[in-house]
Amino acid sequence: MYTVTYSIDAIKGGGRIPTVTRTTRARWIEAGLEALARGGPDAVRVETLAAELGVTKGGFYGHFDGRPALLTEMLDEWGRRSTKEVIAQADAEGGDAAERLRRVLRLTFSEDLHRIDLAVRAWARHDESVAIRLRRIDNERMEFLRRMFGTFITDPDEIEARSTLMFALAIGRHFIVADHPGHTKREAIQLAGEHLLRPATANTTRDHRRRRAPGIESR
Repeated sequence: MYTVTYSIDAIKGGGRIPTVTRTTRARWIEAGLEALARGGPDAVRVETLAAELGVTKGGFYGHFDGRPALLTEMLDEWGRRSTKEVIAQADAEGGDAAERLRRVLRLTFSEDLHRIDLAVRAWARHDESVAIRLRRIDNERMEFLRRMFGTFITDPDEIEARSTLMFALAIGRHFIVADHPGHTKREAIQLAGEHLLRPATANTTRDHRRRRAPGIESR
């Protein structure tokens, strides 16, 4: 929050106007994202957020035209924070492609951001406008993966395969409930990620166009 203090010389015997504390726009957005992660878009209610922030809902309308405007800005913040910001950070910090991939995946799919990401995906199943936005963000993520894998792999099929598998691992790890004998779930996921980051070998640079896995179709 920020505080604005007004001081006016005696107005009708008054004096200093009491400190006025307002909730910033960013705090409304943050509270909205937390509510989204907990209960989906239906949980994002102005009255509920105001109560959580300890303010009246009147202050909300000083920042937003209404609830739809808040939802839009929440999605903007999610997209910026989980994709554009971390990719820019990875590019700025440098390192080889494998290290940049590790950094981006670690930041983008941290537990806090992953909760929001999963909530957005569930929301997108029922809202076409959210689905369009999610597809755009996921396309940005996939393009980054292709760009990184393309620095040490030349076969386009293998680039696409590794990018798809890495993306699926990052998104889907939340849903894995199988046991991993000798490993924790975290260790097994890290092993899978490192396997995808291994350098290309003579065997992995073959022409994959002739080898298609049977029985695997998109749904």
